Amino acid sequence: MADRAGSAARRAAILAAVRRAGEANVAALAHEFAVTPQTIRRDLNHLADRALIARVHGGAELGSGIANARYDERRGMAAAAKARIGAAAAALVPEGASLFINIGTTTEAVARHLAGHHTLLVVSNNLNVVDLLSGRDGIAVIAVGGHVRAGDRAVIGALADQFIDNFRVDLALIGASGLSEAGDLVDFDADEVLVARRIIRQARTVILVADSTKIGRAAPIRIAGAEAIDHLVTDRVTSPALRAALIAAGVTVTETG
Repeated sequence: MADRAGSAARRAAILAAVRRAGEANVAALAHEFAVTPQTIRRDLNHLADRALIARVHGGAELGSGIANARYDERRGMAAAAKARIGAAAAALVPEGASLFINIGTTTEAVARHLAGHHTLLVVSNNLNVVDLLSGRDGIAVIAVGGHVRAGDRAVIGALADQFIDNFRVDLALIGASGLSEAGDLVDFDADEVLVARRIIRQARTVILVADSTKIGRAAPIRIAGAEAIDHLVTDRVTSPALRAALIAAGVTVTETG
């Protein structure tokens, strides 16, 4: 039992390391955890079998087609922080507003708090958000058309991009896989990034919702820089460099603690 618990703890630590850096090397991990390379390879294979990482020669990485964890697992990560962020972001949305909401567990937290609004037009490529808000009195919901990604029910790709181009809305509530210390919004999936960029372009005001675990996280594709967002809602800004970049870009920051 102790050995099994030790393996689980080591795998959790390895997964956290890969999420921070975007990749990991077998030899370096073996040295860090004082185990054999064969043990690390078994750990990496275990994580890859659960679609948490992608195995590559000599190690592992967070591949462009793999969200850094399964979507249902990500809902449980920093859940309390996401709930506070969701409430604070929803409070920024006035009655009568039109808005985009993109894919993400934090944007879903915002949608849960928007359910109390009485007059909204919501356009979303997140079918989970569509389910949360459709049927609510006074909230008109438009689902973006396009390819539905099975893992998280995101509507992505060229058709979704073209669909969104038909709208010009007051607000965009967006999430991202990572937020660099320079203020860049980054993600893993090229089709998802295509849609996120279009959402940003078609909104008059952009609100980024991201908990502090996203700060400094590596992802290979840049969505936009800090200058593209107007407001960041987070539990806390843990990086002085990021705070400086946000101030320089004129971004309003709300920290929920």
